[in-house]
Amino acid sequence: MEMKQSSKFKRVCVFCGSSQGKKSSYKDAAIELGKELVSRNIDLVYGGGSIGLMGHVSQAVYSGGRHVVGVIPKTLMPPEITGETVGEVKAVADMHERKAEMARRSDAFIALPGGYGTMEELLEVITWAQLGIHDKPVGMLNVDGYYNPLLQFIDKAVEEGFIRPNARHIIVSAPSARDLIKRMEEYYPRHERVASKLSWEMEQLAYSANCDIFR
Repeated sequence: MEMKQSSKFKRVCVFCGSSQGKKSSYKDAAIELGKELVSRNIDLVYGGGSIGLMGHVSQAVYSGGRHVVGVIPKTLMPPEITGETVGEVKAVADMHERKAEMARRSDAFIALPGGYGTMEELLEVITWAQLGIHDKPVGMLNVDGYYNPLLQFIDKAVEEGFIRPNARHIIVSAPSARDLIKRMEEYYPRHERVASKLSWEMEQLAYSANCDIFR
């Protein structure tokens, strides 16, 4: 019997494309990530549906016997738009609530290759970390160097003084799922938060009890 590894993460949120991309390596990486999550007894939180890389990673985790929850706005739920979500479906009102719900349910974030939506989700959780809203690891699965241009842009922003050098370490990247999760489990924040997480939590409690993105 194959022995499964333990992990400090119970649930990982995966951002990825609703397209498959042009390279078969993207599909392979999505399936590999799903299998790696299963091997470490980690459940999946994702954006719902069964198309593109989202479908491949969710099916791999679900087929491996781990829990899958797809968080999806009601407007995008028709099967002709996003396909059928495997596992649990959490319907939300809009994209803002979707991101907050995915973050609330997750212990860490991983971005596979994707387009505008993936970039927006990834950069927002990086920004939340910088602001001190959360201290969860954020990883890029850099398949075939897909994220190299983005990483170069971020390094340029550091060089030009728009991102502090210690905040560059918020981003964890690796070319394989196994290496990425290992590095994420070793991650610890080095950057100075704009405000303490407690301050954000207290502010949020005063604002709304239904939109919690914290641990």
